[in-house]
Amino acid sequence: MASGNPEASPSVGDADAALLEALLQGQRRAVEGVARERAALAVAARLIAAALRRGGRLLYVGAGSSGCLAMQDGLELPGTFGLDAARVRFVTPGGGRFLIDGSGEDDERAAEETIDALAPRPDDVAIAVSASGRTPFTLAGARRAKAAGTRVVAVVCRSGSPLAVLADAAVVVDTGPEAIEGSTRLAAGTAQKAALGALSTLAAAELGWVYQGLMVNVRPDNAKLRARAQAIVQRVASVGEAEASAALAEARNDVPVAIAAAAGRLDAAGARTLVAECGGDLSRILARVTGAGTNIVSNAGMKPVD
Repeated sequence: MASGNPEASPSVGDADAALLEALLQGQRRAVEGVARERAALAVAARLIAAALRRGGRLLYVGAGSSGCLAMQDGLELPGTFGLDAARVRFVTPGGGRFLIDGSGEDDERAAEETIDALAPRPDDVAIAVSASGRTPFTLAGARRAKAAGTRVVAVVCRSGSPLAVLADAAVVVDTGPEAIEGSTRLAAGTAQKAALGALSTLAAAELGWVYQGLMVNVRPDNAKLRARAQAIVQRVASVGEAEASAALAEARNDVPVAIAAAAGRLDAAGARTLVAECGGDLSRILARVTGAGTNIVSNAGMKPVD
């Protein structure tokens, strides 16, 4: 059993302490670097939101550590924001099976063939992720998508890199040298993870899928999320537990529909029609039913929803 006494903890040797400090400095640089890219993040997020508003798909393109991070971000979107899983696609070596095999990073033909199989359209957006900005697989996939008329968002850690130049919108976070030279899963990985999370969340907020810091388009497919969905309906619609539960049941666990029904005293069919007319944007929905549509993304000072 671990001791609760800090003095009983093993000490870190000088060499390990120096490495740990270098690792932590890299992590701080990564987050600070993303913070400096606010303007670029906003531009790229609006491009992503515009594609989703048109009914387009997100095509995440990446290999190696960058490909893993791209997949992690995309896989969260259906559950968190209710995005149809069919509208999230991944272009990775071996269809994701060989992300740990570095040889896939050089397979330009595989990237092109995967993009071709997806038949990208101008309504789609490709989110291409590469620390160096020159990974052959990722660069080839982005080029192929752009040739088909698809807009490209790049998340890279090298300014002036081919992928950054190719992109319609580029988020460039220069994280400097890694604590372990060339191991871009470290600082560069953190920067890419933070940038991707910011991009997808900002895009969701612009579409009205985030309201007052709440994931109002959550897909409640387990007990924890069903409890979260009920608490969200209660808070946003200003109703009690029983009314929120009934609204969710009638809405078949569609949170925006349940909110519209509870807040506007509508039946489920009417609420569903309203949600469709407003494009799922909760601010617009609430403005129609209550006249209150301010979307404050920050939830500072609010009681958290577990």
